[in-house]
Amino acid sequence: MTTPSIGLTVKGVSFRYRHEHVLDNVDLEVPPGQFLGVLGPNGCGKTTLLGILAGVLNPESGTVLVGGEDVHQMSRRRIAGIMAVVPQESAFTFPYTALEVVLMGRAPHLDRFSLEGERDLGVAKAAMERTDAWQFRDRHMDELSGGEKQRVILARALAQEARVLLLDEPTSALDLRHQADIHASLADLNLNDGLTVVMVSHDLNAAARMCCSVALMDKGGIVATGEPDRVFTAENLKKVYRTSLDVTTDSKNGHPLILLPAPDVSRRAANS
Repeated sequence: MTTPSIGLTVKGVSFRYRHEHVLDNVDLEVPPGQFLGVLGPNGCGKTTLLGILAGVLNPESGTVLVGGEDVHQMSRRRIAGIMAVVPQESAFTFPYTALEVVLMGRAPHLDRFSLEGERDLGVAKAAMERTDAWQFRDRHMDELSGGEKQRVILARALAQEARVLLLDEPTSALDLRHQADIHASLADLNLNDGLTVVMVSHDLNAAARMCCSVALMDKGGIVATGEPDRVFTAENLKKVYRTSLDVTTDSKNGHPLILLPAPDVSRRAANS
């Protein structure tokens, strides 16, 4: 029997670091089983919003509901049993092996002081195979490249068997092959396993292909939300990114295709 999907609701959330407002009265609805992309320029509040969704940061005002329950009233253990987070970077001060790191994702499912059992090892192995990280299982994290580490961290999130997956630029350190593999895994988790996915990204085209819905942010607020073809308009993108972008349609799948305008190389060619 499939576990029901869980939705997220953000109501009037504001947040500041000292005197600087980072989020200002943000409202956002993520229905159960939706794949939402959160996009916008650097410093617009994307990562802060993800931290508030995860219950790591406390908003100055407003509430975040996870399955109708206030995330900031929940225990860390309960949150970890529902939501898994893949950050941009992860630091380890102890020389854990990749398998040990992935097994940390099983903690919400274990009794206090109990050790991982056969099922936990099976779940961890399956998660690492899904992200092409099983080959690193006996290597220490400080021996891995940035992209390899990210695949291990994603495997740890999958090993949590959470119903909500929060990702902060999960493929930024990966080569093209592994970007494609991770995108395929995320799509499969969303479509076939019913996970609710919220992904912060700078990749407009990946979001247009993968996401049911996108939220375009700027200056601590949400400029537009909805299906990618309705949000990724030339007008919206110029307003947010302060530059003109070419917006067309991908002939293969009908999704929006966003391109930087080609530079004028005619003078360079004339002078060569």
